[in-house]
Amino acid sequence: MEENVAQAGVFLELRQRLQSGLLVVRSDVAGDPSEVTVSSGEGSLRIEIPGGKLCVQLPPGVSLMQGSCREVSNTPGEGTHLRLRLQVDQHTDAPRSVMRKLQVKKSYDFSCQRCRERLLTERVFSRVLPLPNGNWNTLVEDWCCHPDPFANRKLLPRPADCLLGDTYFLLSKDERCDQKLLQESNPAQSDASDSENSGQKPKRVNSVLCRNCGAVLGEAIAPETLKLYITETLVEPSNDGVLGKQHRWLFLEQTIAARLLELSSEQSIFRFSLQTPNGKAFILLWLLNTDSLVTSVSLPTTVGSDASSRRGVRVQGEHQSCAACSAVKVLYLPCAPSMHQDIVDTWEKDVSVHPLTLPQPTCQEVTRLLTASTSSLPPSLRKMNSYQVAFMRL
Repeated sequence: MEENVAQAGVFLELRQRLQSGLLVVRSDVAGDPSEVTVSSGEGSLRIEIPGGKLCVQLPPGVSLMQGSCREVSNTPGEGTHLRLRLQVDQHTDAPRSVMRKLQVKKSYDFSCQRCRERLLTERVFSRVLPLPNGNWNTLVEDWCCHPDPFANRKLLPRPADCLLGDTYFLLSKDERCDQKLLQESNPAQSDASDSENSGQKPKRVNSVLCRNCGAVLGEAIAPETLKLYITETLVEPSNDGVLGKQHRWLFLEQTIAARLLELSSEQSIFRFSLQTPNGKAFILLWLLNTDSLVTSVSLPTTVGSDASSRRGVRVQGEHQSCAACSAVKVLYLPCAPSMHQDIVDTWEKDVSVHPLTLPQPTCQEVTRLLTASTSSLPPSLRKMNSYQVAFMRL
């Protein structure tokens, strides 16, 4: 996945709750809009365009209402926009994150997501418990009429515990940790102006690294306690065999999207501040839609004189198949210095904005994958007010 991604030849978004959909066919693909037809197949959507056909596989219970497709606009340079009506008999179940899959009395292995090195093996938990949410200290101060009884106290796991934060696990160390993990103490990254104004020495962070590949996995928050981020760690039942390969960006995208969906449904939270361990906001995320099914097809440009290539684009083969996958639609805003500072300041003061902490390199990766998603959308769908629009696949 590259940062500069060309607009897809065909883009489709289906909304299950609204029972509607939007199909955008790029100008050089559609040609004359009257030549684009959409019909319903068995568990699929069939899109006929000059030069070939596309078959989009739909989840069970979702189908097109026959004859409901109509053109709503034809923008020069962007393409034909078509509206669809859907028949939704059952909504697609969203996949659960790894935090919702962990169970007590079962054995799990924790591995580095980047190199697949097994870090912690055969960990059996007697308790799997959620930690208070990210704003719990603020809520205690607001609701208690006496000094905060939890001030300067950490919630740490017992040897057979797994405590779940919003984006991390808290685990106790065992004798094998030193064989697979390294610890590195370094100052937390922050703005130079903040350090100068505070007059204090920079806070030091004890980072936990994979001994095999050097990737930052989390932090050592106490001598016998590890904090491992869900974006850096694979968790699988023990004895499951060889770990399958998965593209880093796809894993990151699916992991974060699943957590956004769970947090929003459990706590009615829709705005998130993705931040680094020093508490500095990196990306503002606004969860917009959680019921989307999306797909896009990048059609290669071909050179030829035959009828199917006279507009410069060809569908390879009579039918090209793809599947519509569940995704969340987000608005986002990178917290770049001196850009949209009024919005960033407003979000930072709002207690309804939920902080999510990830390592800084991961925050940078998330920014790049969001930017790539935006670049693949039709130009008219890429922005909403001051925010960028992106889809994160589930």
